[in-house]
Amino acid sequence: MKRDVKKTQAANGAIRIISGQWRGRKLPVMDVQGLRPTTDRNKETLFNWLMAHTQNSRCLDAFAGSGGLGFEALSRYAKHVTFIELDKKVAANLRNNLTNLKVSTQSAEVICADSLRYLAKLEDSFDLIFLDPPFHKNLLPGAIEKIQHQGLLNENGLIYIECETQNAQYTVPSNWRLLKQNQSSQVTANLYQAD
Repeated sequence: MKRDVKKTQAANGAIRIISGQWRGRKLPVMDVQGLRPTTDRNKETLFNWLMAHTQNSRCLDAFAGSGGLGFEALSRYAKHVTFIELDKKVAANLRNNLTNLKVSTQSAEVICADSLRYLAKLEDSFDLIFLDPPFHKNLLPGAIEKIQHQGLLNENGLIYIECETQNAQYTVPSNWRLLKQNQSSQVTANLYQAD
């Protein structure tokens, strides 16, 4: 009986990199309440959308969690990924995974901070921004507002937003054009481009 429990925990405690230099690698994930890694299916859809845009891009994984989106971007030769994560243990796990993948500090950094507060003072700009905040916390409006106010998205930059379908009523700036959409009963994923 114990063995079954361990197997379940191990299966729930990892993310898989789908493609690129680390294709098939599994990375451990902290078992933390509210941590909800993007499914392989959604990741595959997203990175098919981003195929021509990931290589050499500067990325922001604003609510990093498992880091699944940022690691996938790095595996596909993104130039740099900034991960922002509130939980100290989860942030430490992200750093460990970067070390295990031998990612240099020039290619990635993990910021342990409240995303909304950090976005409000961030002075970098990015080609790709991933917004996949914890569900049911209404974090998207504040994050979108801060990204726009701080000018964090480069011209023609792309922003991916994943949220629970019943709360997909957020508003985006008028210069963000919807490129792609994928919706299920539970999750809505949208890709926008800044014009």
